[in-house]
Amino acid sequence: MPKKRLEIRDKTIFDGYIMKAVLKTIFKTWFKLTGWKPTKSAPEGAGITIAAPHTSNWDVVYAFGSAILLDIKIYFSIKESWCRIPIIGSLIMWCGAIPIDRSAGSQGQVNKIKRFVDRHKNARIFFLFTPEGTRGKIDKWKSGFYHMAKSCHLPIFLAKVDYRTKESGVFHTYKLTGDKKSDIRSIQEAYRNVRAKFPAIQFPKYTGPVPELSDAEALILKAFYSAKGVATQMEIAAKTKAQVLSTSMLDFLVEKGFLERLEGVNDVPTYQLTFAGKGRLLHFYPALA
Repeated sequence: MPKKRLEIRDKTIFDGYIMKAVLKTIFKTWFKLTGWKPTKSAPEGAGITIAAPHTSNWDVVYAFGSAILLDIKIYFSIKESWCRIPIIGSLIMWCGAIPIDRSAGSQGQVNKIKRFVDRHKNARIFFLFTPEGTRGKIDKWKSGFYHMAKSCHLPIFLAKVDYRTKESGVFHTYKLTGDKKSDIRSIQEAYRNVRAKFPAIQFPKYTGPVPELSDAEALILKAFYSAKGVATQMEIAAKTKAQVLSTSMLDFLVEKGFLERLEGVNDVPTYQLTFAGKGRLLHFYPALA
């Protein structure tokens, strides 16, 4: 007799009023005592959420705590066999497990998430993935999260557990461009500024905190991002509605590695956003058009 298909549980630990109130009190106290805080805001709706870098089990504690404090429902993938164990399986499902049947292939997981999202229109739900796939040292991300976001027509929420700033939660909503290699590299660049508990083994390599930029400089980078390619100084000045966009300001951004200067037509140079620039930009704006 075939086993009954397990669906994602609608009500979890994040829904019970009493349990949620208890957990909120616990994490509010815990965060206050340890100096941690959730990110300032959380995106609305559902999204495929990547949590990185992941080098310690403590990452789960701080991510869970932020979700509770920000009224977010988290779901995570786990082998279906775990969810079928008596008592333990029910507890795992109650905590937000997505039971995965490997024999059904990735499309089985996609359809499961699609059905769930259809049942919960506009609900704030984060489907959590760790692109490293392990807490150990790696040199490459698994790209399953990207395939899942593309197949489910969902944005990717970039979440962090930053042990330098002691901040946990989502800092950007990334909309896929269709260029997988470029998208993943841009996202990875953003995580170079997030410090793991054990930075020596995190991937991508930690390069330090996000450099400070003025509002004008951040706006210039945003304009290049929206340009979808290369642009001249005059074109960016028009986009930012800046009366004066100095060459020295662009040179400063080139020197910092955020922009790249290219040979233009008729000796008029053009500029484009580097991957480092894209990655840093994701920290300055919750979403980009």
